[in-house]
Amino acid sequence: MTAVSAQDRLWELLRGALGTRALALAADLRVAEALADGPRSVTDLAGELDADPDTLERVLRALAAEGVFAETEPSVFTNTEASELLRNGWGPFAHLFGGVWLSATAALESSGRASFPQVYGTDFWSWLAENPEERCAFDHAIEQGKEQRVERLASLGWRGDETVVDVGGGNGSLLVGLLERHPGLHGIVFDLPETARDEAGLGERCAFVAGSFFERVPAGDVYVLSTILHNWDDSAATRILETIRAHAPAGARLIVLDAVLPDGAEAHWARWLDLLGLAVFGGRERDETQWRALLGAGGFEPIAILDGLIEARCR
Repeated sequence: MTAVSAQDRLWELLRGALGTRALALAADLRVAEALADGPRSVTDLAGELDADPDTLERVLRALAAEGVFAETEPSVFTNTEASELLRNGWGPFAHLFGGVWLSATAALESSGRASFPQVYGTDFWSWLAENPEERCAFDHAIEQGKEQRVERLASLGWRGDETVVDVGGGNGSLLVGLLERHPGLHGIVFDLPETARDEAGLGERCAFVAGSFFERVPAGDVYVLSTILHNWDDSAATRILETIRAHAPAGARLIVLDAVLPDGAEAHWARWLDLLGLAVFGGRERDETQWRALLGAGGFEPIAILDGLIEARCR
């Protein structure tokens, strides 16, 4: 393996925001969708997408240099395996990363406070409630990796007749996937009323209940928190757990799907999400010691802590 020079290492970090913004431009213009049937010229694309041809070509050439799109002949572009992902769920993520999240990250300082409120005048969740299109983009973005999370949930030991409450469950796709694999289970998707969803698509064994997990949660046998707690600081995350514990029947299980950071400076993708969480939500990623402390403060006893899957029971 070729060693990366110190200069190249710094350059990759320095130019990162440019790649993020370029991906967002391509996603918002829906370039990948426009190229679904094969190569097209920049002139043709720009006319359809209402974009400046020169700017569009420069964006696509930069992305193509990284394997996102390909230039098959001068000024003619086509999709690659990477750009096809923008058509299959990664577009909303690119929109957020290169839009409001980029603005918040650019304002991040060393104060320890979320920078999103400084840029947008309110916290991210209140801003989402006021911007339905962005709420929809967020709900679709967090579906990424759903298949792997469903598989991890489905592989756990199940009695077979439990009621599973997906706390902060968004559009319910995770819980629907679990119920498809375990026909005896019933589900409740619990989230804010403005959550983008198709309640008819939840099926007969699953229902949507609106509310705030800082106030109450429905009764159930198993509670799932999928990529929720990392969006909050320890104080708020403890309150979420305390709310669940206060409404959970004796013997209820808690399943947390979140990253567990390795000790030391070992490379892990969530170290960058840790900084994003600080900028946007005031949240944080956690290592095993921090997870144990958080669960204990919220009234739960850890059973198993693995990267991506944490099990606990009511204490």
